[in-house]
Amino acid sequence: MRRFNGKTVIVTGAGSGIGRGIAERFAEEGANVTLAGRTRAKLDAVVQRLEPARTFVQPCDVARFDQVQHLVDATVRRFGGLDVMVNNAGVAPEGSATEASLDDWQEALDVDLSGTFYGCKAALPHLLEGHGCIVNVASVSGLGADWALTPYNAAKGGVVNLTRALALDYGRQGVRVNSVCPSLTRTAMTEDMLADPALMARFMERLPLGRPAEPADIAGVVAFLASADAVFVNGVNLPVDGGLTASNGQPRM
Repeated sequence: MRRFNGKTVIVTGAGSGIGRGIAERFAEEGANVTLAGRTRAKLDAVVQRLEPARTFVQPCDVARFDQVQHLVDATVRRFGGLDVMVNNAGVAPEGSATEASLDDWQEALDVDLSGTFYGCKAALPHLLEGHGCIVNVASVSGLGADWALTPYNAAKGGVVNLTRALALDYGRQGVRVNSVCPSLTRTAMTEDMLADPALMARFMERLPLGRPAEPADIAGVVAFLASADAVFVNGVNLPVDGGLTASNGQPRM
């Protein structure tokens, strides 16, 4: 499919994991893609696999609004507009309220929540002009809480309701806002979890599809939400979780 020929997309956190998968998917479907992230070397490694004329690398710390604004402005200068903003960059500090440090709490809010808001705020003037859309990468941890992940749970819960609020405010102006909510996905961030056989056994008890997601699994749903196929989808926080949230939480008999 080439649903995004001539369209321009920004993907934050595009140097690895889900963000890389999303950037590659949009590039495969014909989009101009700006890859943003804090580490230039990771972004350059992704770009080597893409078409140079349709890709642009812009290092950016999403926790700083001035850098996010520069990211959007540079993309518009490079490609002439903006059609899709994908706010994917995130961190996942661990710990309960008594275990997590104040720095952990602030980092989760700055990157996961404020970074998403900054991306939306900077992109919206251009998206309103061209009736574009936003796809935020939230988490099943924003739909229901995890044990000992208090900062992350709170930040992703904020992303979920931010997505709803923006959908209400901008839908009639032609901008749709949705999010995807992945469960366990095979990325560098989850390497330690995936290497723990006992933990994985417990995950597999809860995942009806019986495996972690791959970044490409999430990317396909992001592309759907950004496409004309989802023209009447707005304000949705869509679980991409292998059926995890289909359970009421009771154990398997």
